[in-house]
Amino acid sequence: MRALFRLFGKPTLDSPLTLAWLGALWLGLFSNWPLWQRMLALPELANGGGRVFILVFAGMVTAVLGALLSLFAWPRLIKPALAVMLLSAAALAHFMGSYGTVIDPTMVVNILQTDVRESRDLLSIGLLLSLSMLALLPIAWLWKRKLHAHPWPGRLGRNLLAFAAGLVLAVGLALSCFADLASTMRNNKSLRYMISPVNLYYSLGSVLAAKRAEPKGPPEVIGADAKLAPREAGAKPRLLLLVVGETARSANFSLNGYGQPTNPELAKADVLSFRKVSSCGTSTAASLPCMFSPLGREAFLEQKRPQETLMDVLQRAGLAVLWLDNQSGCKGICERVPNAMAAQPVKGAAPLPAGLCDGEECLDGALVQGLDERLAALDPERVARGVVLVMHQMGSHGPAYYKRSPADRKPFQPECKSNALQQCERQAVVNAYDNSIAYADWLLARGIDWLKTKSDRFDTALLYASDHGESLGENNLYLHGLPYSMAPKEQTHIPMILWLPEASSQALKLKSGCLKSRLDQPFSHDQLFHTVLGYSGVQSQVYRSDWDILAGCR
Repeated sequence: MRALFRLFGKPTLDSPLTLAWLGALWLGLFSNWPLWQRMLALPELANGGGRVFILVFAGMVTAVLGALLSLFAWPRLIKPALAVMLLSAAALAHFMGSYGTVIDPTMVVNILQTDVRESRDLLSIGLLLSLSMLALLPIAWLWKRKLHAHPWPGRLGRNLLAFAAGLVLAVGLALSCFADLASTMRNNKSLRYMISPVNLYYSLGSVLAAKRAEPKGPPEVIGADAKLAPREAGAKPRLLLLVVGETARSANFSLNGYGQPTNPELAKADVLSFRKVSSCGTSTAASLPCMFSPLGREAFLEQKRPQETLMDVLQRAGLAVLWLDNQSGCKGICERVPNAMAAQPVKGAAPLPAGLCDGEECLDGALVQGLDERLAALDPERVARGVVLVMHQMGSHGPAYYKRSPADRKPFQPECKSNALQQCERQAVVNAYDNSIAYADWLLARGIDWLKTKSDRFDTALLYASDHGESLGENNLYLHGLPYSMAPKEQTHIPMILWLPEASSQALKLKSGCLKSRLDQPFSHDQLFHTVLGYSGVQSQVYRSDWDILAGCR
């Protein structure tokens, strides 16, 4: 002990190094409570040996945090460094503990792209309590401490020694239980994304490094040879309404066998519901760019340079395109094509009905307002060749599901009217979510009604696909965004619906009954790009007929 005192100095509360290790102890033991809760619930750790392993693992986490904070153990640095770590760890503890989410690079991208509306829905009393208890109280105590300024050469030496000692301690503890450590981490990969706040800083660094590595300049051109196939004499141009759903999971669509009648209008509309469709990712930031890429999920994840998207190819082929958004943006997909927010007024159209928008966000019903005027505002020469209109929904975005449907369209009661989902009865959470699905059903039916009014000018169709699914309390998981390799099927199994009237089917020369025979075939987001090109009559080397759902029925 005396040797330690000679090396590091006697631990006193006026020492930055002491505060660094006290902070590490607080962060390791208390701010990581969701990690310890998850580990305590693992069956393989339910015995005495498992409990000992959890204690050793807690020591490892604390030692690593102590080593990192030792580098900041300077009088002017330690307080702000600890404040940042305490606040971020407290916020992470709330979200991981309340919703079962984990923090990986994909989730960090999702966080960085979250807009004010989405952030507001995540605010709650629980978050305030977590910040107060785990961050604000220790920060208040910390800020009262008067720190003694030691000569910097000695301080530097002590800090580096403490850093090295923390790493040695962590490695020693890891080696003492290596078999248990390797087995637990191999079988429960999500645990590595729950070590707070290291998970956040590592993921943020990964995202920034990947961003810096991206080539500068415009995205890579794809479909440079895109052109429209010649139309037969007397054939109409094609009009496709492509609806990108948000957070809709296939399991809650009555079209796919769900118990509650969430699709009453589509059930009467003679639509085709593909029942085995997988998403490209588990978040909008991951899925949306992948959906509009020709590469497919595996190649998309490996690409080194951003590419143009489906919207660019459609526009290059000469079609009229429009991206209409009621979400947090198009993630770069619509930057080079005409686009608008659903709340923007449309020249010549009637004002949006009262109650549809509250000044900060709109219900998805705003997407189907003024469609005639939006169509009329597009380049008439392009319209004469064909149109692809994309609607990006707010859909079932959580956790405030109750906000996603109007008061007069809530068939399922009682409904959870809180964003603290774990505080509601699970059936009330499901009811609120199902109300949002039923409202999406209403929206799609209105889209079909509008398309029917255009059947004298166009061969029409509607294609709907969600970007990802959602967890609603299964295995204590809520929301979405888990790493794809460990995500439950609720977050990756999505609905995809096609409305294709007989006239359009004949124009495409599809075999009768063929598409209905394919409803239980496995499909994914990989097919969306090529199916849209195939329907729209766009010819290009980038097109793959084997990934076109319609091509196999021609």
